[in-house]
Amino acid sequence: MCGFAGLIDPGQATSAAELEARVSNMARTLVHRGPDSEGIWSDAEAGIALGHQRLAIIDLSPEGHQPMASRSGRYVIAYNGEVYNFLVLRQELEAAGSNFRGNSDTEVVIEAVDQWGLERALDRFIGMFAFALWDRDQRQLTLVRDRLGIKPVYWGTAKGRFIFGSELRALVAHPDFDRELDPSAVTLFALNGNVPAPRSIYRDAQKLEAGTRLDYSADTCKHTITRYWSLQHTAEQGLAHPFRGDRKEGITQLNTLLGEVIGCRMVADVPLGVFLSGGIDSSTVAAFMQKKSATPIKTFSIGFPDADYDEAKNAAAVARHLGTDHHELYVSESEARDVVPCLGTLYDEPFADSSQIPTFLVAEMTRRHVTVALSGDGGDEVFGGYNRYLWSSALSRQRRMLPAALRGALSGAITAIPPRSWDRLFKWLGPVLPAALHQRNSGDKLHKLATVMAAPSSLAMYRQLVHLWPSAHTITRQPEPTNLLGNGLDASIFTDSIDLMMVLDTLGYLPNDILTKIDRASMAVSLEARVPLLDHRLLSFAWSLPQAWKIDGGVGKGILRQVLAQYVPPALTDRPKMGFATPIGDWLRGPLRNWAEELLGEHRLNSDGHFKTSVVRQAWREHLSGRRNYAHRLWPILMLGQWQTQQNRPRT
Repeated sequence: MCGFAGLIDPGQATSAAELEARVSNMARTLVHRGPDSEGIWSDAEAGIALGHQRLAIIDLSPEGHQPMASRSGRYVIAYNGEVYNFLVLRQELEAAGSNFRGNSDTEVVIEAVDQWGLERALDRFIGMFAFALWDRDQRQLTLVRDRLGIKPVYWGTAKGRFIFGSELRALVAHPDFDRELDPSAVTLFALNGNVPAPRSIYRDAQKLEAGTRLDYSADTCKHTITRYWSLQHTAEQGLAHPFRGDRKEGITQLNTLLGEVIGCRMVADVPLGVFLSGGIDSSTVAAFMQKKSATPIKTFSIGFPDADYDEAKNAAAVARHLGTDHHELYVSESEARDVVPCLGTLYDEPFADSSQIPTFLVAEMTRRHVTVALSGDGGDEVFGGYNRYLWSSALSRQRRMLPAALRGALSGAITAIPPRSWDRLFKWLGPVLPAALHQRNSGDKLHKLATVMAAPSSLAMYRQLVHLWPSAHTITRQPEPTNLLGNGLDASIFTDSIDLMMVLDTLGYLPNDILTKIDRASMAVSLEARVPLLDHRLLSFAWSLPQAWKIDGGVGKGILRQVLAQYVPPALTDRPKMGFATPIGDWLRGPLRNWAEELLGEHRLNSDGHFKTSVVRQAWREHLSGRRNYAHRLWPILMLGQWQTQQNRPRT
């Protein structure tokens, strides 16, 4: 895994030395992504320079050094990621006459582009990747991001110069970059806990969306963005051409496919392991890795003293059954809280998923032992694992059956009872209730569902479920931004509410939250994280399966559970979904209270001018009183304030 940065300064009388010095400064902000070596390439006549920071994973020799030129000399690439089928592609290229200097996948990528053209090459690549490709003949730069958005790419302008990089900090390092915030991005951040692509927190920078390429001409100084892979098309094809076998055949085929997608991600010239929480997704990845390994694989988990947030015991039980070389780290609350002041620099764009804390801690611990770790991320989106999918059908039926006025009255009746009272009622009723009502903060979740009842459509219902605040108008002083949920998606195609939610999660929540979290946390400690459950072939297969095989009887990921049961007893993994959480709500009332009070102070909120001070202060008072758990609503506001402080930004 690596980091890259670059710029095009067309029409400027800039020397190669000046170009390289500027790009070197940009690239060195990414040294955590690639500490093993750095490289700079420039063409002063074209006004372009590329910088690269390398984390050597495959072919550790200098032959894998970047930026790398193709054998013909036409192309130069700065590349981040892994193309897992590079050996198969290399054999095809060699059969067609290509010669290779080394053994890296980077060389295969650039030679594939040279021999087959970019469009055909992208269609053949299996993996996670982001790269900048310079075409000397056409004087054209192309930025590419992988199909699901596993690896990031930012781009923008700085006084007429086109700049780009693996992280936003590389663009900010250019002295002419304007650091003015995008007010709409701030609003979307408050609603989502992340800044959704294609926006960034800065007005003059954007994220390249998953599955797209950007072509920039050095001659015209204009760019176009093209989608080369479509999730909507993949889902439509799966629904239109369903799997024809029975469930037993589906389990067999999924078993084979999982073995392939996980096995190809075990190729590395450095030690590797797997994050293991003991849940369905990570246990599946660990089980297949152990099946394919002649020696015990290394598994890693993190534990907390609070039993409500501790998955380490479950992970250890799965590890014992599989016979892995298991490593676990129990972290005290104080050690976990110590990460909080660092979050503004770990995530160089505001980010507010509180599971960022344990994710960073487990990555930090894992890096002491290995350089590559596989993760189970993506299983919920691909196989229907989120609780909102389980509630969706019931909510959709209720919306169709009950008049809007009655739904509103029912919603009001539920929300009139405080969440803590609902929690006490659920505890008293105990075993007669479904498992979903025995989870943390069930009363707050019931209030959330009650607000969804009045939603006029499945799309509106989804937005209410995933947004942290009821609306932009509720919290922000800015006008309502264009909502980017489902950007470019024809929602009318998906008549089933669960299908629509799964598509929206894969387009939005997955790359903007889940994959951002794992990429930044792992790269902060120079650890490569691979996500086999997001292989696009697995996605295509999953969309061809009947929905009832995935979500069945109030349980998600049904067919994946059946495959895993061949390797791990269900008793070790069947439990309510926990997520990767920390007791942020309690910390804000206790040891983090003074820190939060400073960031949520009336003077500071008024000075920043982003949010409605009275609304934030009221939420803070209710949270402190224990009447409500508003940690999820307050965390983005806290993270924005922390980020502004650590980025040395003025607050006005």
